[in-house]
Amino acid sequence: MLLQGYELEIFKSKCQSDAQGVHCFAHLNNDVREVLPYLNTVLGGFVYTHEPPALTLKNYGKLITIHPRKIAVNALRDEEEAEKIIAWLQREINETWDRRAEIEPCTESARQPVLLEVLKLLPCTNCRECHDPTCLVFASKVIEGAKDQNDCPPMAEEKKQQLAEYLSQFRFD
Repeated sequence: MLLQGYELEIFKSKCQSDAQGVHCFAHLNNDVREVLPYLNTVLGGFVYTHEPPALTLKNYGKLITIHPRKIAVNALRDEEEAEKIIAWLQREINETWDRRAEIEPCTESARQPVLLEVLKLLPCTNCRECHDPTCLVFASKVIEGAKDQNDCPPMAEEKKQQLAEYLSQFRFD
């Protein structure tokens, strides 16, 4: 067993005082850097960095970053959701570590959508119907996987289809 335990730190966003959700850090009892390339293969990482070692992935609709001694998860509903996701990650880390002889490690990042390519397909009216302040903010959320073409009400159907086709080239969980 590689990861034997962790301590959860739950906190509200300092940048958005009116945010409903919480964020969490799981401070790990063990260093998990050796499993990161294997997890990248198994969980389909979003971004893999070598120095400092880290793996960012999108699962449960959340961006999750695994560092050697810490896991960060954003935009959680509550502490219960944080505990569920971190417990799942602990199982994934340990199962992946146990099966590492069967897994081809990967240290490459997934290809990412280009912000300007997404922005070109949006109406660029900054209408706020999507509940974001600008189309640029909306486009960045599309890149993160938090929103998609269906979240832009004034977007023409043809453009929605083009954006869906463009995004289909990239891994989103």
